Amino acid sequence: MKNIFKIGDRKEYRRVVDPGDVATFHGKIVHPVCATFALARDIEWTSRLFVLQMCDDDEEGIGTMLTVNHKSPAFVGEEIYISARVHAINGHELICSYEASVDDRLIATGQTGQKIFKKEKIDKLFQRPK
Repeated sequence: MKNIFKIGDRKEYRRVVDPGDVATFHGKIVHPVCATFALARDIEWTSRLFVLQMCDDDEEGIGTMLTVNHKSPAFVGEEIYISARVHAINGHELICSYEASVDDRLIATGQTGQKIFKKEKIDKLFQRPK
Protein backbone atom coordinates (compact mmCIF):
# COMPACT_ATOMS: atom_id res chain seq x y z
CA MET A 1 0.00 0.00 0.00
CA LYS A 2 1.31 3.40 -0.93
CA ASN A 3 1.05 6.02 1.83
CA ILE A 4 0.80 8.98 -0.52
CA PHE A 5 -2.05 10.95 1.06
CA LYS A 6 -2.33 12.99 4.23
CA ILE A 7 -5.22 14.20 6.36
CA GLY A 8 -7.15 16.86 4.47
CA ASP A 9 -6.28 15.73 0.93
CA ARG A 10 -9.29 15.90 -1.40
CA LYS A 11 -10.79 14.12 -4.38
CA GLU A 12 -13.75 15.41 -6.37
CA TYR A 13 -16.38 13.83 -8.58
CA ARG A 14 -19.26 15.34 -10.52
CA ARG A 15 -22.26 13.54 -11.94
CA VAL A 16 -25.52 14.61 -13.53
CA VAL A 17 -28.58 12.93 -12.00
CA ASP A 18 -30.33 10.83 -14.63
CA PRO A 19 -33.75 9.13 -14.58
CA GLY A 20 -32.16 5.82 -13.53
CA ASP A 21 -30.99 7.45 -10.27
CA VAL A 22 -34.45 8.27 -8.88
CA ALA A 23 -35.89 6.59 -5.81
CA THR A 24 -37.55 3.48 -7.24
CA PHE A 25 -38.56 0.34 -5.40
CA HIS A 26 -39.86 -2.77 -7.16
CA GLY A 27 -40.49 -0.83 -10.36
CA LYS A 28 -42.43 2.00 -8.73
CA ILE A 29 -41.04 5.54 -8.53
CA VAL A 30 -41.39 6.77 -4.96
CA HIS A 31 -39.82 10.20 -5.47
CA PRO A 32 -38.60 11.73 -8.75
CA VAL A 33 -35.28 12.82 -7.19
CA CYS A 34 -31.87 11.22 -6.70
CA ALA A 35 -32.25 8.23 -4.41
CA THR A 36 -30.07 7.87 -1.35
CA PHE A 37 -28.73 4.58 -2.72
CA ALA A 38 -27.71 6.20 -6.03
CA LEU A 39 -26.05 9.02 -4.13
CA ALA A 40 -24.24 6.45 -1.95
CA ARG A 41 -22.83 4.75 -5.05
CA ASP A 42 -21.27 7.99 -6.26
CA ILE A 43 -20.03 8.92 -2.79
CA GLU A 44 -18.23 5.58 -2.53
CA TRP A 45 -16.73 6.11 -5.97
CA THR A 46 -15.38 9.51 -4.92
CA SER A 47 -13.52 8.11 -1.92
CA ARG A 48 -12.42 5.10 -3.97
CA LEU A 49 -10.44 7.54 -6.14
CA PHE A 50 -7.94 7.65 -3.26
CA VAL A 51 -7.84 3.86 -2.98
CA LEU A 52 -7.11 3.41 -6.68
CA GLN A 53 -3.89 5.37 -6.22
CA MET A 54 -2.99 3.78 -2.88
CA CYS A 55 -3.19 0.13 -3.93
CA ASP A 56 -0.17 -1.83 -5.05
CA ASP A 57 -0.73 -4.14 -8.03
CA ASP A 58 -1.56 -7.08 -5.77
CA GLU A 59 -4.03 -5.12 -3.61
CA GLU A 60 -7.64 -3.98 -3.79
CA GLY A 61 -9.95 -1.87 -1.65
CA ILE A 62 -13.07 -3.11 0.06
CA GLY A 63 -15.79 -0.95 1.59
CA THR A 64 -16.19 -1.11 5.36
CA MET A 65 -18.59 1.71 6.16
CA LEU A 66 -20.80 4.36 4.58
CA THR A 67 -22.99 6.97 6.24
CA VAL A 68 -25.32 9.19 4.25
CA ASN A 69 -26.95 12.12 5.99
CA HIS A 70 -29.30 13.12 3.17
CA LYS A 71 -30.11 16.82 3.61
CA SER A 72 -31.80 18.01 0.41
CA PRO A 73 -33.05 16.60 -2.92
CA ALA A 74 -31.09 16.55 -6.14
CA PHE A 75 -33.33 16.66 -9.20
CA VAL A 76 -32.95 14.88 -12.54
CA GLY A 77 -30.67 16.96 -14.75
CA GLU A 78 -28.83 18.61 -11.86
CA GLU A 79 -25.11 18.10 -11.41
CA ILE A 80 -24.04 16.75 -8.03
CA TYR A 81 -20.57 17.74 -6.88
CA ILE A 82 -18.98 15.41 -4.31
CA SER A 83 -15.85 16.37 -2.41
CA ALA A 84 -14.21 13.64 -0.32
CA ARG A 85 -11.49 14.48 2.18
CA VAL A 86 -9.07 12.14 3.94
CA HIS A 87 -10.23 12.13 7.54
CA ALA A 88 -7.94 9.36 8.87
CA ILE A 89 -5.62 6.61 7.74
CA ASN A 90 -5.41 3.82 10.31
CA GLY A 91 -3.03 1.16 9.06
CA HIS A 92 -4.68 -0.17 5.92
CA GLU A 93 -8.01 1.61 6.50
CA LEU A 94 -8.92 4.90 4.85
CA ILE A 95 -11.69 7.02 6.39
CA CYS A 96 -13.04 9.89 4.31
CA SER A 97 -15.49 12.64 5.14
CA TYR A 98 -17.50 14.07 2.28
CA GLU A 99 -19.97 16.72 1.23
CA ALA A 100 -22.28 16.46 -1.76
CA SER A 101 -23.90 19.57 -3.18
CA VAL A 102 -25.77 21.02 -6.12
CA ASP A 103 -24.52 24.55 -6.60
CA ASP A 104 -24.74 26.11 -3.10
CA ARG A 105 -27.34 23.60 -1.83
CA LEU A 106 -25.96 20.91 0.50
CA ILE A 107 -27.32 17.50 -0.54
CA ALA A 108 -25.54 15.12 1.85
CA THR A 109 -22.70 14.69 4.32
CA GLY A 110 -21.12 11.69 5.98
CA GLN A 111 -18.18 9.33 5.96
CA THR A 112 -16.88 6.34 4.06
CA GLY A 113 -14.47 3.63 5.11
CA GLN A 114 -12.37 1.35 2.94
CA LYS A 115 -9.65 -1.13 3.77
CA ILE A 116 -6.88 -2.15 1.43
CA PHE A 117 -6.09 -5.86 1.38
CA LYS A 118 -4.10 -8.24 -0.76
CA LYS A 119 -6.33 -9.48 -3.59
CA GLU A 120 -5.65 -13.03 -2.42
CA LYS A 121 -7.20 -12.26 0.98
CA ILE A 122 -10.27 -10.66 -0.61
CA ASP A 123 -10.71 -13.71 -2.87
CA LYS A 124 -10.75 -15.90 0.25
CA LEU A 125 -13.25 -13.60 2.00
CA PHE A 126 -15.60 -13.79 -0.98
CA GLN A 127 -15.66 -17.58 -1.24
CA ARG A 128 -19.17 -18.89 -0.72
CA PRO A 129 -19.44 -21.04 2.42
CA LYS A 130 -19.90 -24.74 1.71
